[in-house]
Amino acid sequence: MKKIILLVLLTTALNFSLMAQSNVKIYKLSAYGIKPNSGKNTTPLLTSLLKEIKSKTSDLDKVIIQFEKGRYDFYPEGAIKREYYISNHDQDNPKIVGIEIEKFNNITLIGKGTDLMFHGRMLPLALIESSNVKIKDLSIDFEKPQITQVKIISNDTTAGNIVFETAPWVKYKLKDSTFYNTGEGWEMQPTSGIAFENGTKHIIFNSGDIRVGTKSVSEVSPGKIKAYHWKNKKLISGTVIAMRSWHRPAPGIFVHKGKNISFENVKVHYAEGMGLLAQLTENIYMDGFGVCLRGKNDPRYFTTQADATHFSGCKGEIISKNGLYEGMMDDAINIHGTYLKITKKLDDHTVIANYMHEQSYGFDWGNIRDTVQFIQSKTMELWDAKNTIAAIKPILRNSTDPIKEFKIEFTKALDPVIDPSKQDIGIENLSWTPSVVFTGNTIRNNRARGALFSTPKPTLVANNLFDHTSGCAILLCGDSNGWYETGSCRDITIRDNKFVNALTSMYQFTSAIISIYPEIPDLTNQKKYFHSGIRILNNQFDTFDQPILYAKSVDGLVFTGNKIQTNKEYPAFHSNKKRFLFERVIGVDFSDNKVDGKPIEML
Repeated sequence: MKKIILLVLLTTALNFSLMAQSNVKIYKLSAYGIKPNSGKNTTPLLTSLLKEIKSKTSDLDKVIIQFEKGRYDFYPEGAIKREYYISNHDQDNPKIVGIEIEKFNNITLIGKGTDLMFHGRMLPLALIESSNVKIKDLSIDFEKPQITQVKIISNDTTAGNIVFETAPWVKYKLKDSTFYNTGEGWEMQPTSGIAFENGTKHIIFNSGDIRVGTKSVSEVSPGKIKAYHWKNKKLISGTVIAMRSWHRPAPGIFVHKGKNISFENVKVHYAEGMGLLAQLTENIYMDGFGVCLRGKNDPRYFTTQADATHFSGCKGEIISKNGLYEGMMDDAINIHGTYLKITKKLDDHTVIANYMHEQSYGFDWGNIRDTVQFIQSKTMELWDAKNTIAAIKPILRNSTDPIKEFKIEFTKALDPVIDPSKQDIGIENLSWTPSVVFTGNTIRNNRARGALFSTPKPTLVANNLFDHTSGCAILLCGDSNGWYETGSCRDITIRDNKFVNALTSMYQFTSAIISIYPEIPDLTNQKKYFHSGIRILNNQFDTFDQPILYAKSVDGLVFTGNKIQTNKEYPAFHSNKKRFLFERVIGVDFSDNKVDGKPIEML
């Protein structure tokens, strides 16, 4: 008993000692010569200060960095360069980093309405292997976006030429009769575009990705360009076009191997990749996060080059509430893991497995004791038996090569049918899958799709407004053949959302407003079901067309209490003429749904 009491006293004394050693350290940037609205290059000053703070603090200290309200300019000169392999982005290196928070244990950045303005091609904010991080009350933007905004002045559909006018902030040059958007240390020829209605900022009905006329052009007058071989009758005078390439070198915010990361009232107004990309991170909280314009009077029509937010191989909780996602060139949110493809079976415990997609490699995939499961790629059927990683090691030809291949040993012997010489087989890491809460958000006027969820953990999608998403509003996917993005949904509730005129253009996987669309090359021979536990409850659908719900390979689907209101805002055009189209779906509960106030049956 005395020994126990002594141990308790020693433990208590140690805890008090640790508490005494920790303290809050507040750094007001103005005290270090970092002041707003000066036009000076903040990059080297803040980089130096962060290095100094890191050297003077311990993991027990809480660091608070305070900006004054105003604009801070960040230039590539004096920035650190890092080799980051970022999921679903171009794997070109090095990245030029504006602000790097690396290996901090407790740190808060308070913006007070701070406007962080970046120049050239940069990764604005990187949170690397840090925990208990809060970013609050600031925005991220670029002075010269790589997306080129133009307005159609005239369209001669008979002759097949268009005159367009560049937005006031756009700088350009013509070289060999080709239009190039130019910026700070870069230039690019736009090859594709998204067309917006003037004023409403809705994407033009049934337009999708359009070809843009940047070849065979001449200058009519400064800022006005005539494209001699650009023919598209949908581009009436006044139409605004975001002309772009397909490059996505870096997100606005990059989170890698973090834990307990929080964003409060943070806005990303532009990034050449995604707004926020987080990978291999546990617990991410977003309240009032936005990938959005600068209010209703913002002359821009676009925000990011790709997804607003994207989460790859994360776990714990992902919470997004009260957010605004608009004008981006892809989805508002995408949550998934990554399938590795087994390329060789060395013995009954050991395999070689590879990353397969060109934008997803170079980072860790799993750890010892992680739980995994195996999938047949053609039928997307899972083997019932799960396994555990006993050892995992990257296979590198040279020490500087990015990770693309792993040698993985499992604790239990593999089923003999798991044989890559006989069929394509993927591996999913179940330990790195998150639960999700996506509530109170607005998604509007964006390209492609609204929200994508691919996790077996509990997922709630509630009280959101999906307003003129040009593709489907919600997609539940899974693909071990092309994108290699895991996995099946097992417990998802979609309730009390409002969908306003979604599905005005066609994109991949957009078969209905809610599209449950795993990529299954051989559905005919599939015996099991990919998704399960899907509940779609008490939603409001305002729509001009037929497709409401498409589902493929689902065991357990509830669709009840939903209301559909039809309108004539656009003509019906979708190739799917059924409100509800199911392929290999069982366990359906369909009741108490109405169209224009009248009860409806499923078929």
